Amino acid sequence: MKAFLAFLEIDLKLARRNRAVLFFNYLFPLMFFFIFSYAFDAKQGGTSVIVVTMVTTIGILGSGFFGAGMRAVQEREENILRRYKVTPITPVPLLLASICMGVILYLPTVALMLFLAHNLYGMAVPSNLFSLLIFVCLGAAAFRSLGLIIAAVVNSSQEANVLIQIVYMPMLLLSGATFPLAFMPNWLQIVTQFIPASYLVTGMSGILQRGETIAQNSKSVFALVVTMLVALFIAAKVFRWEKEEKLRASAKLWVLVVLLPFFFLGSYQAWSRQELTKAKIIHRDLNRSHNWLIQNARIFVGNGKVIESGAVLVRAGKIENVYEGSFPDAKSLNAEPIDAAGKTVLPGLIDVHVHLGASGGFPDDPTKVDPSKSSERALESYLYCGVTAVRSVGDRLDYMLKLRERFGTGEKLGTELFFCGPLFTVEGGHGTEYAQYMPEAMRASFNAQFVRTPKNAEEARKQVDDLAAQHVDAIKGVLEAGAPGYSFNRMDVNILRAVVDEAHAKNLPVAIHTGSSQDVIDAVALGTDSVEHGSFRDEIPDATIAEMKAKGIAFDPTLSVVEGFTSFAKGDTTLLKRSLVQQVTPKDLLTGTEHAATGEQFKGLREGLSHYPMSIEIGDKNLLKAWHAGVVLVTGTDAGNFLVMHGPTVQHEIELWVAAGVPVEVALQAATSNAAKLLRADNRIGTIEKGKEASLLIVDGNPLQDVRALSSISIVMMKGEYVVRREIFEQK
Repeated sequence: MKAFLAFLEIDLKLARRNRAVLFFNYLFPLMFFFIFSYAFDAKQGGTSVIVVTMVTTIGILGSGFFGAGMRAVQEREENILRRYKVTPITPVPLLLASICMGVILYLPTVALMLFLAHNLYGMAVPSNLFSLLIFVCLGAAAFRSLGLIIAAVVNSSQEANVLIQIVYMPMLLLSGATFPLAFMPNWLQIVTQFIPASYLVTGMSGILQRGETIAQNSKSVFALVVTMLVALFIAAKVFRWEKEEKLRASAKLWVLVVLLPFFFLGSYQAWSRQELTKAKIIHRDLNRSHNWLIQNARIFVGNGKVIESGAVLVRAGKIENVYEGSFPDAKSLNAEPIDAAGKTVLPGLIDVHVHLGASGGFPDDPTKVDPSKSSERALESYLYCGVTAVRSVGDRLDYMLKLRERFGTGEKLGTELFFCGPLFTVEGGHGTEYAQYMPEAMRASFNAQFVRTPKNAEEARKQVDDLAAQHVDAIKGVLEAGAPGYSFNRMDVNILRAVVDEAHAKNLPVAIHTGSSQDVIDAVALGTDSVEHGSFRDEIPDATIAEMKAKGIAFDPTLSVVEGFTSFAKGDTTLLKRSLVQQVTPKDLLTGTEHAATGEQFKGLREGLSHYPMSIEIGDKNLLKAWHAGVVLVTGTDAGNFLVMHGPTVQHEIELWVAAGVPVEVALQAATSNAAKLLRADNRIGTIEKGKEASLLIVDGNPLQDVRALSSISIVMMKGEYVVRREIFEQK
């Protein structure tokens, strides 16, 4: 210990006198700090985090390879180490002193970067500052150890410089220290998982940007610690006091031994893609931290209020302020301006009734369809069209859990997903018929994920509890007997009552599918939170409408689905010709659906549907009755059914409402704040108010005067991220 402390004291004294050490530890990182701050426009939101991460990584690499590696070689060549040889010590204290000296010298640099980023660019002080400092210390120690082993295996400064450059440059360029990993092609991102410095970058980004702890970066910490210990051991074994002591060229392979932990970790990560996923999420968070000022806009707030001219300030993914009339200059707010003159800003639209597992049509070649990829494409399509939240009310549970994970974390960019999970129905009830179209070997698995058919109240409650434990967002029940030729068994109302009561006990809202006025009467009596469809065959009684109003039950009329059914039955494919539908729907699906709606293959299906008792006129009447009575209205479309393609669903549903006689402002509120309340997410989405998430839609023109303007999309913003719509379908 005395030898170690003595060497540490000597190293620190020498470092203070060495201009090169001071330059590379302080001036060099400071120079990069301001270069990167300018390049990434650090005043605009959270890019200062990436600047601090990059500069800190570059500094650690420089301190390790040049500060430790080159300096040790120079001291051997200048016979400084020879003087220590005569003392009764081993190389270990000297090596440890070099490592600790580098860490001690570098910590003030990190503090300086944090100070500048906070005071110049408004970066928040890291919530886990202790974790950050520990991680930086481990990183600095590990890379100084790598530098020391390079110093041990080379025979001259010239050799050291060559070997350091061979190791240093890939780490500098491929780790994310100079170019974010998300900017690289997929194959190159996989290569980066074998680069030690990439774990340094993602670890610091996670701690700085996402508030992670050391424990959440355990793999990176483990690799850094193992590297430090192995490198220290090998450096001590091959340490040379004098320049006359030469090593064989093969000794340089010891550097590869030290890198073995990263080879194994890289192989695992190339398979699991965990770090690549984390890098995507970190990059998404960065995109969402940008500052924007949407100015000169008409603002439909979502709660009934309209600001004819104003501005919306978006900072760190949320709405920081809404200005009526005049507003500050964007530059004074450190925000990038978006001129929205002649445009209307709305909360992102919400569709509370979709089926992601169904396409809405018939692909040309069904064997080429991957259901999970189709569901991902659907969520991307919704966001492309400005629908920033959807609720799946009947899809495979396993698929929904995976989709929520991928899109909810930000790994992929798409609309926000809420879901009910499996349908509560009865054997032979509506929802069970879809399994008959599947190969027999797949039916059991499909039914297990798609439906729940409890035999009694106790079983029903247990099944609700199981779904609640998997954090579904709502529970859906089915009440429908169908029609002649398409009849279903109807669920026992008493069993469904157990479902509703248990869901409410678990604080979960309930949606009940209805097909007739009697179904609506029963659903309302059960205390459902929303009636899905209502009735397209008969009018809902006034007393039931009044009861819905009194109980605060939302009505989701889904006019789109009855229009889709009737259009398909007639062979009318006008719905496929809408511009947004053409933009987001895969071409093979459009072509196949066109053929199915007009060709001979599905003529029998179309003929059968033409006799199904459903009328959009009756749907219109029930909607108008509900509106006049003051029932809470929400927008759902039943997308995934015939000709109701995923994407611009809500826009067309609103057009149908307006055609039925509902004021456009009422329909828009149903698609924003009302829908958000039904999803129990109105504390963060659904209106343009201070503190809400900046999930916004900007359209050309004024949809309050011409509802078709809702489809003239100018900009979509998701949680503060400016969505590059042309790239949304190119995600990997």
